[in-house]
Formats: sequence, C-alpha cells, structure tokens
Amino acid sequence: MSAAHPLHALYSHHHGWLQSWLRRRLGCADDAADLAQDTFVRLLARPTAIAPDAMREPRAYLTTVARGLLVDFWRRGELERAYLADLALQPEVLQPSPEERLAAVQMLHAVDALLQGLTPKTRAAWLMNRLDGLTHAEIAERLQVSLPRVRQYLANAMRHAYHLRFGGAA
Repeated sequence: MSAAHPLHALYSHHHGWLQSWLRRRLGCADDAADLAQDTFVRLLARPTAIAPDAMREPRAYLTTVARGLLVDFWRRGELERAYLADLALQPEVLQPSPEERLAAVQMLHAVDALLQGLTPKTRAAWLMNRLDGLTHAEIAERLQVSLPRVRQYLANAMRHAYHLRFGGAA
C-alpha cells in the first residue's frame, strides 16, 4: 500500500487508537492487535474506495467495521468452547488428535460463515435438508412455502457455499 493510498492515512492516524479500543473490549492485547489488523485488511479488500464517512468520522467508521469483526470473533469463540465442552464428555479413547481438533474447529467456522450469510428461511431449509434429511416437500410444508421456493432456498444456499469456498460469482 503506497503512502498515497487513502487507507494509509487512516491506518497511520488511527491504528493505535483502534487497537486500544479493541483491547478494552477483549481484555487481550494479542486478539486486539489481530482484530485491528483485520479491520484494515477488510477495508483494503473492499472493491470501492474508502467511504466518505471514513474521512469525515474515521473513528466511527473504524468502530463500525471492528464491531462486526468482534461479533464474529465472539461467535467463533462460543463455537469452539461448545465443541471442546462436548469433547470433554467423550471417553479418552475417542478424543481426536490436536490436528483433528483444529480441522474440526476450522470446519465449524466454515459452516458458521455459511449459515450466517443465509436468510432465516434459506438457513432453515438448508438445515432441514442437510441435518434432518427432510425432502423438499416436507420442508415446504414446515416452512409453509411452495416447492419451487424450497428449491430456490437450497440453490441459494449452494451458491453461497460455492462463493465462500471458491470466491467470485457462482
């Protein structure tokens, strides 16, 4: 990123402040540093230039982006704690290796990202189909929608999953 890039000035003037703001909320300097960096990476990855609001109210703009990342961070933490709590109930012979645990946690994060990006009915249809094994007709009855609508929900879920995995338009 060159010094002329609008994000450079935003970063140099507000990175330290944002990191302190995050540290107060997280209670961990390392996590705060990671999320501060992720905030600027998210801004850098946006296809459009920095929003005008960022230049008028840079801290408000940065906290809005960082809050979204905080919510994701806390949700991922809850998923990991729930998974590890369930593992603790298993007999030692069934305990996965550290590599298997990491792979499972990464998969949980991927599924969480998929589910969070779906509308409530699309999410419900996908879960009913994938977890409960319900047919399209059974899902349509439960959601009180038409059969073509269920197919549309499931197709939307698949497109979203494809986009998360491979990027670009599906």
